[in-house]
Amino acid sequence: MRDYTERDATFSKELKAIGETGAGKQDTDARSAPSLETLRGVVKKGLRLEEMLNRIVQGVEGGLWEPWLTAFGFELRGVNYAKTGARNARLALDMSLGSKAHALFANAGVGNWRSQVARDCAQVQIDKPTETTPAKAYAIFFLDAP
Repeated sequence: MRDYTERDATFSKELKAIGETGAGKQDTDARSAPSLETLRGVVKKGLRLEEMLNRIVQGVEGGLWEPWLTAFGFELRGVNYAKTGARNARLALDMSLGSKAHALFANAGVGNWRSQVARDCAQVQIDKPTETTPAKAYAIFFLDAP
């Protein structure tokens, strides 16, 4: 049996509110969403997230995309790898308690980052907790080629 803390209760309330409100769809492109501005300037693996996202849209260094994104708490959920045409990608930002993004936002002093991210994202996905796994929440963003 798992012991719950005050932090867990706060997260549960915020997650419930986000689930009820849903995605705001205000700016679904991860390169321009205001809520991700803090992350876009952070350097991991030698590059800023902003530069990584631009390289994904350009279609260069494809084998590095997933490790780059993982360092920020993103998962690459789908991408068009075709050499011609639009290179659209679907990214899922982990909004769970143990998310890598949580530490990055906390270090920048952004307290209610999950709610801000939910306002911008295209879709909110919440996986209910089980006896063995905690609740997981994801904000889905896109990278749309110009």
